[in-house]
Amino acid sequence: MLDLAEILRRHWPAYLKKFGGRILPSHRRAVAAMLRCRTPALGGQLYRCARCGKLHGAYHSCNHRACPKCGHHEATAWIAKQKTLLLPVPYFLVTFTVPGQLRPFIRARQKFFYPLLFAQSAAALADIAADPKRWGVALGFLGVLQTWTRDLRYHPHIHYLVPGGGLTHDQLRWLRVPNPQFFLPQPVLAARFGNRLKAALQQKDPKLFLSIPPKTWSQKWVVDVLAVGRGEPVLKYLSAYIYKTAITAQRLLGCDDTSVTFRYREGSSGQEKLCPLSGEAFLHRFLQHILPCGFQRVRYFGWLAPAATKRRARILALLDWKAPPFIAPAALPPPHCPHCQIPMKRIGTLPRAPP
Repeated sequence: MLDLAEILRRHWPAYLKKFGGRILPSHRRAVAAMLRCRTPALGGQLYRCARCGKLHGAYHSCNHRACPKCGHHEATAWIAKQKTLLLPVPYFLVTFTVPGQLRPFIRARQKFFYPLLFAQSAAALADIAADPKRWGVALGFLGVLQTWTRDLRYHPHIHYLVPGGGLTHDQLRWLRVPNPQFFLPQPVLAARFGNRLKAALQQKDPKLFLSIPPKTWSQKWVVDVLAVGRGEPVLKYLSAYIYKTAITAQRLLGCDDTSVTFRYREGSSGQEKLCPLSGEAFLHRFLQHILPCGFQRVRYFGWLAPAATKRRARILALLDWKAPPFIAPAALPPPHCPHCQIPMKRIGTLPRAPP
């Protein structure tokens, strides 16, 4: 199976030579980690098969969040942890998007825009829910940033998993959403998000605000609200954006000295299509989804925030609900012998290769 590291080994040197001075440090570190992932450069563990006696090495993972080889065990643990936070209420997936004219500005200044998108979209969601004319409750929800489309184009948007209920402002009652299929009006959420983001930009960076086309703010913004039952399926969906990268090895079909081909499923038709790109174009699409160092892709708001444990405890009491215990996923089993297909025994370590 073709993997991303093989594509990087073939096309990264030419990409680095052409764009060396413009490549971000975070991109360089990500590529360096993926090229070393599960190679002698990181060392590993030495195993012996009890049946045939042959020795086999299992090299360490890089654990970089952009690496498609890593993150499966962490994603499983994250899903198990989030299940303990789910309440016995309907859940909704609320997705905030931005107009196409704004995306180049966001891509050019990710450290500035990504926290701003989180802050203003979360505030818009909380504002509309807290309005006494609509619902009048305080929400608790988690958000995850996604930056890619299925064909790896740049499309930043934020997904929120929101329970269909909230705490009244006096914190004495829990109000459940009247209709499990309807949460909050999408046009109202979109308008509030656009207005808040516009005002925040005007205040934080007036010069940048003036460089954005004025029609960006006058056109229709889009927020999607989808009823998702009890929320568990969405956790698996969101975990792919937290601990996985923009593309997996299963979608990579071919790579030669000039091009890379991968498959994707078109959203509108559901048909599977092929996307052939030059090696340079593929790396450009992939690298733009590597987040700035230290940026948190997943965040918690309202009474789901880490500092809101008392409010969450009050909600559990009002609902007369006891959270299920956290069950940690099983430890990773030892690798199997490629010849005998039985678990091997660890007998030592493999040191890191010298620089």
